[in-house]
Amino acid sequence: MDKRCSGVLMHISSLPNKYGIGTFGREAYKFVDFLFESKQKVWQILPLGHTGFGDSPYQCYSAFAGNPLFIDIELLIEMGILVQVDLSTSISFSETEFDTQKVTQFKNPLFKKAVENFHALISSDAKEKYEEFCIKNKFWLDEYAFFMALKNHFNNKPWYEWPSEIKLRSKDALESLKNQLQTEIIQNKTIQFFFYTQWHALKNYANNKGISVFGDIPLYVAYDSADAWAHAELFKFDSKMNPIAVAGVPPDYFSETGQLWGNPLYDWEKHIGTHFQWWLARIESNFVLYDILRIDHFRGLVDYWSVPYEEKTAEKGTWIKAPGQLLFEAVFKKFGKVPIIAEDLGVITKDVEELRDGFGFPGMKILQFAFDSSENNNFLPHTYHSNCVVYTGTHDNDTTLGWYLKATDEDKEIMHRYFNFKPEHVSWELIRLAWSSVAFMAITPMQDLLNLNSDARMNLPGKPTGYWKWRMSEKDLNKELAHKLMSITKLYGRYQNSKS
Repeated sequence: MDKRCSGVLMHISSLPNKYGIGTFGREAYKFVDFLFESKQKVWQILPLGHTGFGDSPYQCYSAFAGNPLFIDIELLIEMGILVQVDLSTSISFSETEFDTQKVTQFKNPLFKKAVENFHALISSDAKEKYEEFCIKNKFWLDEYAFFMALKNHFNNKPWYEWPSEIKLRSKDALESLKNQLQTEIIQNKTIQFFFYTQWHALKNYANNKGISVFGDIPLYVAYDSADAWAHAELFKFDSKMNPIAVAGVPPDYFSETGQLWGNPLYDWEKHIGTHFQWWLARIESNFVLYDILRIDHFRGLVDYWSVPYEEKTAEKGTWIKAPGQLLFEAVFKKFGKVPIIAEDLGVITKDVEELRDGFGFPGMKILQFAFDSSENNNFLPHTYHSNCVVYTGTHDNDTTLGWYLKATDEDKEIMHRYFNFKPEHVSWELIRLAWSSVAFMAITPMQDLLNLNSDARMNLPGKPTGYWKWRMSEKDLNKELAHKLMSITKLYGRYQNSKS
């Protein structure tokens, strides 16, 4: 990861699609073509996991399973397990926002029919691929498929509200329900097979055009997840599988009361005792999905903010040491040097920098943070070294246009003193600034390429609902935009080695 390159942050859910959410279908391939035409080398996406409450890809039902809603229905028709008439619906979908309830209402019956047809009409070749997938992914797939069947059986309640014998994993109770729910368990496994098959076809298409997929791994798993329920010994739970403390961050740039994420905390001594077996499996699984991997909240692998479970905000927490050094030694021992990016934003201490730099992981620079008149910072481009990734903003930031319109006069003055630009072109001026920097990789969200305002913001940290909904219009991808992006990519030397 030492050659100059650039790319676009664009999550799957934000792609155009007439059925309410972006998928692995035709529009995703068109987006890859756009990246290729504009000489980009990187497509960054958010976690692909099966999202739960609030639609956040950082709160998923599994650290391994993919989001079924990303499965493209028309590709299932091409497989011969659905027909066009199956897609007839009275549901109307927004072209600009993702509505979980509507999309789920439309897709779930189609998935059920597709699974039934798949197993009834399946060819021997397809059956063999499905069985290979189940065997290869058995270590997470069996528990996930059972977990999701149980959630449905218990009216979608979180596992910690299930009957005690199921919550606490009584062997006899689990075996009885496993037999009862076998059809749904097979359905959940098959849906994951569809997900992984479609994703790998799309990823291979991107790779064959010289584009690397840049993924994201949340540091923590959701409390209501198959991982927490099936591997309670790996988390800081009491004897009744209730959290002793939960994850978050103290007050910072994003929130005056901190962020109370509520994720269960790892029992790191148990992970050390197993030689990080679960973590190594998770890292390996992510490198099957992605070419480059960003570790979210990298600081939490040095020390993490532990908040007593009963607290309502993240203010009354404690920093506790984590074994990041030992974890990455195990990762490098098993996989060798891997392309990992450290999300090192927020208050970063010297020991976090030492862990990052000791393994050679690039950190992150955010240009929106560079022009804050209230504090000195190292986000101005003249302070960079090459081993970093520069962003105009991330999924957690406002769009650049929205941010600029809300900026103070003092912040705007700093910007104008630092470089000349026209306010109406602010998004592209920050893109130009990022591309011209010494950072080896430069990334911009799609919203900034389109110079969109705050209503296109992807997420607001600390707000559990109302976000992750933005979607791009099909007309937004055009040759004029591709040429404009290609021009600055070429100007600042980030296009070499692109295939043509």
